[in-house]
Amino acid sequence: MDSVTTRTLIIGASISGLATAAALQKKNIEFIIIEKEDQVAAPWRHHYDRLHLHTDKSISHLPYKKFPAPTTKYPSRLQFVTYLEDYRQSFHIEPLFNTEARSIANESGYWITYTDTLIIRSKCLVMATGAYAQPRPVRFKGIESFPGRILHSAQYKSGRDFKGQRVLVVGFGNSGCEIAIDLYEQGAVPVMSVRSAVNVIPRDLLGIPILQLSILLSPLPPRIADVISRPLINAAVGNLAKLGLKRMKVGPLEELSREGAVPVLDIGTIAHIREGHIGVRPGIDRIEGRKIFFEDGQKDEFDAVVAAIGYEKNITSILNIDPDRIADLRKSTAKQKYFGKDGLYFCGYYISPTGQIREISNDALRIAKDIALKT
Repeated sequence: MDSVTTRTLIIGASISGLATAAALQKKNIEFIIIEKEDQVAAPWRHHYDRLHLHTDKSISHLPYKKFPAPTTKYPSRLQFVTYLEDYRQSFHIEPLFNTEARSIANESGYWITYTDTLIIRSKCLVMATGAYAQPRPVRFKGIESFPGRILHSAQYKSGRDFKGQRVLVVGFGNSGCEIAIDLYEQGAVPVMSVRSAVNVIPRDLLGIPILQLSILLSPLPPRIADVISRPLINAAVGNLAKLGLKRMKVGPLEELSREGAVPVLDIGTIAHIREGHIGVRPGIDRIEGRKIFFEDGQKDEFDAVVAAIGYEKNITSILNIDPDRIADLRKSTAKQKYFGKDGLYFCGYYISPTGQIREISNDALRIAKDIALKT
């Protein structure tokens, strides 16, 4: 197998990888970027059609290049994919496509990455594959008896596929809430199964993106910031208990800080629930044919189930290092503790209260600066 040596290897050519590549390029730092798919931004190309960024374009661009003026305030999936492809071309980033990292170890001061096509030696290594990648398995008691379609939200493309059907959306995260809206808009009858308590915040507050408020409050401890913002959020969201939803005991910023869980940025789901367009049920107890029984004793018949149950944490086993170094990359403290140790960096793994893409851009600039200082 052929081998090459480079200053820095970037694994992954989506948001984090492209941002890091551009930042390194600005510092005239040599790098190779590899991608297991055959094009950049592969995850975004495969998401459901209706998907939009939940953060506004002013804080969702990568380093050195803003969105073009005609882009909507909250870019659509296609707009974002086009932006990422234009970004690649603008910075002449040429990933090695169809190249998948299989195993990585540090030997004699170099990171040795074995791919399916070649061996790459690098002084620095940037993991840019994303915090979450593998869909969680869909498991419900009696699932084998259900005659209709059951799919993970990663497989969902459009509500057009379910027109006229009763569809149960399991989960109340950002994807599940947008999929429920899409199903309603496309002529399906969506019902959401919500087992756990939730934090819901408006995407915009008094015409201002809520993430702008989060940025202003970010210097404060999460609990204090939640106390300050709670009256405004409660006024905007209203009484969730009347809708069959349980509110979490801790606020959205404290939840994110503790669990790395992103609160729901409401883009209209709550209004649809109030208007009766989207139903709400508790968690699933069991499935018997087309009938689904819920934990409170209710039962209903459905034609399809979309499991918006999230993804497993993407701490890949191919990276042969001390497990403590990647024990909890969601926490900023862990990121600070191990940042750049032995030339190893993670970009995009910390789930930020001030916008994930904004955090990725900041990470990429920090990584490039740190690598430049190691010269």
